[in-house]
Amino acid sequence: MALPCHNAAATLPVALNSLLSQTLTDFEILAVDDGSTDRTWDVLCDYARRDPRLRPLRQPHTGVALAGNAAVEASRAPYVARMDADDISLPRRLEWQAALLDADPSLALVSGQVRFGGDRETRQGYAVYVDWINTLTTPEAISQNRFVESPLCNPSVMFRRELYETYGGARECTRSRPFPEDYEMWLRWLEKGARMAKVPEEVLIWNDPPTRLSRTHEDYSTEAFADIKAQYLWRWLVRRNLNHPRVWVWGAGRISRQRLAPLMELGLILEAYIDIDPAKIGQRVHGIPVQSRDSLPAPDAPDAPFVLVNVGSRGAREEIRQWLAGQGWEMGKGFMLVG
Repeated sequence: MALPCHNAAATLPVALNSLLSQTLTDFEILAVDDGSTDRTWDVLCDYARRDPRLRPLRQPHTGVALAGNAAVEASRAPYVARMDADDISLPRRLEWQAALLDADPSLALVSGQVRFGGDRETRQGYAVYVDWINTLTTPEAISQNRFVESPLCNPSVMFRRELYETYGGARECTRSRPFPEDYEMWLRWLEKGARMAKVPEEVLIWNDPPTRLSRTHEDYSTEAFADIKAQYLWRWLVRRNLNHPRVWVWGAGRISRQRLAPLMELGLILEAYIDIDPAKIGQRVHGIPVQSRDSLPAPDAPDAPFVLVNVGSRGAREEIRQWLAGQGWEMGKGFMLVG
């Protein structure tokens, strides 16, 4: 278990107790104190004296991603799980995840269902995101939705150590071009062909404190997500889109267009928008025609375009996916979901 910790003295006892109470008992915890200024190191040492499965490590502050790398580097097991110091692993998490990796050698990484640990009323957007990632359980669903949002909860994963050794761990980003290190790592591993799945049971309580990095750090800004997503999506389109760099885009709204900006900078050419709003159909947006879905050629037609489904509403995205599939379009071949 790789457990980066930074100023986590208040939450560490609950997190460590959840790990030391696992039904699978043959494991070790590599807990890296990442330059804490509170009692994090004291808490780790106290627990290590009581349970030899905990190996505390200490280093100057580098950030959660690189501290996680340090924990993986120090590990000795063929499987490596991740957790943050403010989350809670449910009792059979490690048992279920190790069993899935044992049963299916084709899987490089497994996660599981996640329980949202925040306030659903005040953090509705994050709660909805957790609900969404819980629907992505198969390798196909995870791969096909990777360009919508990050399909994995980072502190819920377990992966084969050889995956890390072959393709590397989290990369350090620069201040001039920040990016979410965990999402970049998933995109990189998926690009290399790693298959990922989730156990159907809840494995983690994913807490949502005010200090969570995805709330506060520039690496997790909307712009940072869009930029790194565009880089990997562009390379994916080079391999999959027979008409590259030309595409049709389903979704002509302002926010949808803004999300495409990083791809446009890379050279994406929009030939047409598809929309269902009668007020938009027949108009032009910055010179690009807006057409109805009925104008879309058959998927096997010589002039069939590649379609990027770029709508913000998850319900609308699923309706479009079902409609395209009903018309014979194949996900990942003739169209892709993006966000």
